[in-house]
Amino acid sequence: MLSVLSSTWPLLVGVMLLMVGNGMQSTLLGIRGGIEGFTTLQLSLVMSAYFAGFLFGSRMVPGMITRVGHVRVFAALGSIISAVLVCYPVLPDWFLWALMRIAIGFSFSGVYITAESWLNNTSTNETRGQALSLYMIVQMIGIISSQMLLNVGDPNGFAMFVLPSVLVSLAFIPILLTVTQAPTFESTARLPFSELYEVSPLGVVGMFLIGGVFSAMFGMAAVWGSIVGLSVVQISLFIATIYLGGLICQYPIGWISDRMDRRLLIGIVAALGAVCMLVTSLMPTTIWLLLPAAFVLGGVANPLYALLIAHTNDFLAKEQMAAASAGLLFANGLGAMVGPPVTGWLMDRVGPNGFFLFIFGLMAMVAGYSAYRMTQRTAPRPEDTGAFAVLAPNAATIAVTGAMEEAGQDTAAEVESR
Repeated sequence: MLSVLSSTWPLLVGVMLLMVGNGMQSTLLGIRGGIEGFTTLQLSLVMSAYFAGFLFGSRMVPGMITRVGHVRVFAALGSIISAVLVCYPVLPDWFLWALMRIAIGFSFSGVYITAESWLNNTSTNETRGQALSLYMIVQMIGIISSQMLLNVGDPNGFAMFVLPSVLVSLAFIPILLTVTQAPTFESTARLPFSELYEVSPLGVVGMFLIGGVFSAMFGMAAVWGSIVGLSVVQISLFIATIYLGGLICQYPIGWISDRMDRRLLIGIVAALGAVCMLVTSLMPTTIWLLLPAAFVLGGVANPLYALLIAHTNDFLAKEQMAAASAGLLFANGLGAMVGPPVTGWLMDRVGPNGFFLFIFGLMAMVAGYSAYRMTQRTAPRPEDTGAFAVLAPNAATIAVTGAMEEAGQDTAAEVESR
């Protein structure tokens, strides 16, 4: 692990700073939008715009890099991110914010793709699993830290928007000055949705639904907190606890998933999340009651994302993994685009607790569909399935594909050792 860290630390430092900047701007917009008097629906469209840009970026950026080179694209996208971050307080109009969120989502998608490609290129078959684990842990640490930084200034002012802009700018220094070889990009064959659905109906449907869960959690949590009167400190604690739950619970749930029918575990975890959200919607808005609920929410949502990918991976040949990962992330991105507007509409209809009711509904659908799929196909034996790979919802196609391939290699090695 130390050898991997010594060779990848510039990239990991840069990624952590990127996640701090990205995490700050997302929560900060939810708080500042309320101060500016934006409606819930307007803010939901602003939040949804990021996921639309991220989805477009995942499709377009590899081609851009092939045409003009990774350094130019990387630097250009970094400049866009830094510029947009300081433009938010200067242009307090929800429609302009939505356009800027599309640009910033597109740009972050591009820098993640490039960073993950660098990480993939600098890793060997023996170290790739450790490198991906470090990458995911650094992502989560960065985004948890970002919530704490929200308390160092006033969201009414300009400085809180300058800080993430500076952090993002600094993030590119260790990445662009690294001496490692530049990444290469190869075209990936597409796997039609119809074929991907035939391979894993639960994977496709589940990823779409979980995309809605994630976009609601990370796009609308700050909006919800502002509406119910939470302070900036309380909102940042609530969101940080969601990420903390995701970081801690991935490993035990992943260990269990390698030893049982993943569909059953997906159903149990999703049902737990649904019950938690339903109970939370009935509770008083007290921060010390909300924090355990936030931990459970993150603790089930993040592992569900990785479980659905692992479940799909169990039915794939190695040469299908890259195309399948792109299809799964596309389904997830579509769900993420829909999540905030539906959450905003529901909050307008039934009140702030529509935030929790929306997540409850999606979790219940994942649990129900998982139970249905268990009646349609016999589960593979645990010893014949791929290993669970820790994944964060911020990961782009490169990291997801690498994790899927690494999980398959781990399983093959276990079979050979028997």
